[in-house]
Amino acid sequence: MNSFPDQFRALVIGSSGAIGAALVAALAQLPRCGAVTGLHRHSTPRIDFADEGTIAAAARELASAPRFHLIINATGILHQGTLMPEKRLADLNYDHLQAMFQVNTLGPALVLRHFTPLLDAERGVMGVLSAKVGSIGDNRLGGWYGYRASKAALNMLVKTAAIELARSNKQSVLVALHPGTVNSPLSRPFRGEQIGRAAADVATDLLQVIDSLTPADSGSFRSYQGEILPW
Repeated sequence: MNSFPDQFRALVIGSSGAIGAALVAALAQLPRCGAVTGLHRHSTPRIDFADEGTIAAAARELASAPRFHLIINATGILHQGTLMPEKRLADLNYDHLQAMFQVNTLGPALVLRHFTPLLDAERGVMGVLSAKVGSIGDNRLGGWYGYRASKAALNMLVKTAAIELARSNKQSVLVALHPGTVNSPLSRPFRGEQIGRAAADVATDLLQVIDSLTPADSGSFRSYQGEILPW
């Protein structure tokens, strides 16, 4: 992470998940990382996307500390209980759509609102985990309506916020990141154990991509290999 200052400060939101935990572990092992903080539903302070007030409260509590050079939102949901990705229009229902948008879109939107002011003015990067299936231009198979739509909406939020953020923090970078298929509970029902990569490898790849980004890259949608993905 040579693009970041020595002893840089990092924050991972969603650090109890597979990718989030791997990111915290990878950052903690970097000699140049001075401190890494992880937030989730049971941390102190806590963040729960089902409770809007916790997002603002966590940001207020952390605002008293030095600013962060790197913030990553690693939250996401694809299935929950009996709710699975829809294969056809006939499968659509409010409960599933609301669950998808609450975690994949609405919570991250409020993270953008409350946590971008905590980015360092000299080198401040916020990475938001999206998904390639949220790409409208790359959609060739259909299905997975709620997940696709919630991630597409997230991408628009990232793009729009990057334009605004550049006006007040010219050195900022805000980027949507596709981690690929990961061996995790999120992908397990979809052969994630067979086709997914280890979360530790994903974390390493994502941090390498983040390290390469400049303010000119803000508002882009990148894969874990660094390629620019279509919206």
